[in-house]
Amino acid sequence: MLRWLIGGGREPQGLAEKSALQSIGEDQTQNPYTELLVLKAHHDIVRFLVQLDDFRFASAGDDGLVVVWNAQTGAKLLELSGHTQKITAIVPFPPMESSKENSQLILTASADRTVIVWDYDTGRQVQRSCFQSTVKCLTVLQRLDIWLSGGNDLGVWNRKLDLLCKTSHLSDTGISALVETPRNCVVAAVGKELIIFRVVAPTETLPRWDIVEVKRLLDHQDNILSLINVNDLNFVTGSHVGELIIWDILDWSVQAYELNFWNPSAQLDAQQEIKLCQKLNDISINHFTCDEENIFAAVGRGLYVYNLQMKRVIACQKMAHDSNVLHIAKLPNRQLISCSEDGSVRIWELREKRQLPAEPVPTGFFNMWGFGRVNKQASQPMKKQQEDTTPCFLEPVGDLIGHSSSVEMFLYFEDHGLVTCSADHLIILWKNGEQESGLRSLKLFQKLEENGDLYRAV
Repeated sequence: MLRWLIGGGREPQGLAEKSALQSIGEDQTQNPYTELLVLKAHHDIVRFLVQLDDFRFASAGDDGLVVVWNAQTGAKLLELSGHTQKITAIVPFPPMESSKENSQLILTASADRTVIVWDYDTGRQVQRSCFQSTVKCLTVLQRLDIWLSGGNDLGVWNRKLDLLCKTSHLSDTGISALVETPRNCVVAAVGKELIIFRVVAPTETLPRWDIVEVKRLLDHQDNILSLINVNDLNFVTGSHVGELIIWDILDWSVQAYELNFWNPSAQLDAQQEIKLCQKLNDISINHFTCDEENIFAAVGRGLYVYNLQMKRVIACQKMAHDSNVLHIAKLPNRQLISCSEDGSVRIWELREKRQLPAEPVPTGFFNMWGFGRVNKQASQPMKKQQEDTTPCFLEPVGDLIGHSSSVEMFLYFEDHGLVTCSADHLIILWKNGEQESGLRSLKLFQKLEENGDLYRAV
C-alpha cells in the first residue's frame, strides 16, 4: 500500500517469474525498519550515496546536483551546484591524520568532463578542473594524500587539484573501476583487462611523481563489471558472463576461477547453456560485498554466497528479486541487504540448513539396469540431493516497499538506519521503529521533567 501512496507500483512481471520469487509476507518480525522519511531535493535519477561521517551523507545523480543530508533527522544541510550534466563518480577526500588541514573535502566527476573539489562543511567550491574525456571513477590514496581519476587514461592529482602525472591513452571505453592495493599499487578494470599500476612518489634522486604500468591480467573472457578488495590477501573481480576470479593482492596470481558458480547444483546441459547465453543479464555479476569468511555476489536477479575457505557457493537465492540486483551490503548478525531494478529493497539472513539423514537407495539387479518402478522412485531423492548441495540458505526477513522505480544503491548507518536512492528521484531514510519510538518517549519524559509536569502528574 505504501508504494502506491508514494507514487506508483512495480512493473508487472510474468506469471512464471512471479511464482519463482519467494514471498516474505506482512508479518516481518525481524525487519526493524518500520518508519521512513522521504527526502526530496533531486530532479532526476539519484545514483550515488556516500557516507561523509557518522551522521552525514551526500547524494548525487543525473541532475548534476550534490546534496548533503543529516542521516539522523533527514534535514538537507547543503546543496552543491556546479556540474551541468550527470554525476559519474563521487568520493570523500578526508585530511591526513598528521596534517593540520581540517577542511572536509569531497570529489565529484561529471559527464560535463569536469571534476570539482568541494568543502562539504561550508558548501564552497574549492577547485575545478576540465578533462578531455569523462571521468568514470575516483579513488583516494589517503596515505600519499593524492587521488586518482579513471577515464580514458589514469591521472594522479594532489589536494590542490594539480596534475602530478598521468598515463597515456588506455582505451576509448575507459576505466570502469579502481581499487588500491599494497606497495602504492592500484588495479584498474579496463574492458575485460585488469591493469596493475604503481604510483611512484618523489625521492631525492627522482623529484617528481610518476605512474608505471606493472602488469596486465587477461584471464577474463568478457567485460569486468565488479572489482573490490576482499581482505589483506585478495581482491575479487566479476564479469558480464558470470566469471568470478579471486586474485592474490601481492603477486596478482589467480587463486580461484569460477565460471558456473551461479549454478552450484549440477553441470548444465547444452539446452540450458543456450538458454543462459541468450540472457546474459541473468548471469552478470553486478556487485560484490564481503566479510571475513564469504564473498556475497549479486548475479543477475539472484544472490550467491561464496565461501573463501571452501572455495564454493554455500548459499544462493536464484530469484531474489524480479529484476537485476544492483547493490548489496553485509549487515551485522549474518544479514544481507539487496536492492534491485524492480524498486524493491530486501533483507536476508544467512542460515544453516538442517542436515536430514540420506534416504536408502534400493539395490539389486533390476534396479541397477533401470527396470521397474522402484528405480524411478529411488532416483528422485538422489537427484534432489545433487541439486541441494549448499549447506546454508538465504532466508528473506524484510521487504522495504517505498520506491516506485529502480533502487540504485543504499547506505547503512548503525545508529541512524538505512538510506536508499532511486530512479524515482527520491531518497528514503528508513528508521528502526522500535528505537525511534523509544527516543520519542525519552524526549517526552525529559520535556515533562523540565516543565515540572511529571511531578504534578505523579
